Amino acid sequence: MHESNDHDHGLIQDLRAMSALADRRHALRWFTGAGTAALLAACDGGSSATSAAAGTASATPTPTPSSTPTPSPTPAATATTSGGCVVDPTETNGPYPADGTNSSSGLTSNALLATNVVRSDIRPSFIGSAATVAAGVQLTLTLTVVDVNTGCAPLAGYAIYIWHCDRDGKYSLYDLPNESYLRGVGVTDANGRVSFTTIFPGCYAGRWPHIHFEVFSSLATATSGRYATLISQLAMPAAVCSAVYGSASGYSTSLSNLGGVSIARDNVFGDNSAAQIAQQTPTMSGSVDAGYTATAVIGIAR
Repeated sequence: MHESNDHDHGLIQDLRAMSALADRRHALRWFTGAGTAALLAACDGGSSATSAAAGTASATPTPTPSSTPTPSPTPAATATTSGGCVVDPTETNGPYPADGTNSSSGLTSNALLATNVVRSDIRPSFIGSAATVAAGVQLTLTLTVVDVNTGCAPLAGYAIYIWHCDRDGKYSLYDLPNESYLRGVGVTDANGRVSFTTIFPGCYAGRWPHIHFEVFSSLATATSGRYATLISQLAMPAAVCSAVYGSASGYSTSLSNLGGVSIARDNVFGDNSAAQIAQQTPTMSGSVDAGYTATAVIGIAR
């Protein structure tokens, strides 16, 4: 880009600069008197106007289609509320969203338009004639959507679309074009909660084990990733990853892949704050044999 240089323009430029300086000094003497009080009053009024504008900006915008999802305004990574929640960072939806934002060689490139996409058990395939049920360690995941601007108050009626790879690290509708398992939408209840029954995802080379999700302000807007209020990911807890991959059937490849990755070096989670990582990592209990239950908070700034 061309850069302008203000130096070395000769006598004419110097005379112009001296004239401008004289004008500024004359203006300064004028403001030193009664004008100073008016100036200070104007500054106070400007601050109030700015605060009012900031309050107005927090209102939820109407979802608008666009070629690229527009993330919600995100405060500083360390910002917290009295309830302890933070705004979840916007993350990539990856190459396998099946949310209408990119093409697919599978049965559909937009699973959100399927009539039976709203379901709590996302283990079976649900599009086309396939009825395959994804094998793996059972995981019951409960997500709570909250508004960080109102003390982490729960948000009812929000739709959440989740998807993730199977225990072999493969995604339905892409790596497995005739399968549609491990995808589904749920709607939050009065407590801002929604639960899914799924399996613990595998670990493929180059990425920390994760679950993708998109949040929509309502089920009616959950028709394309372009309408998402938030697109982000959950990071699986390291201890549970080691336990599942080390002893559960079908996860042996995940164990070796896990040894080559870390959250700190992950190209999605690696640049997040400690508070964000803590919120993006579900709290889990259970065992490989009995299955796991997991909970996570999803913070949105409305």
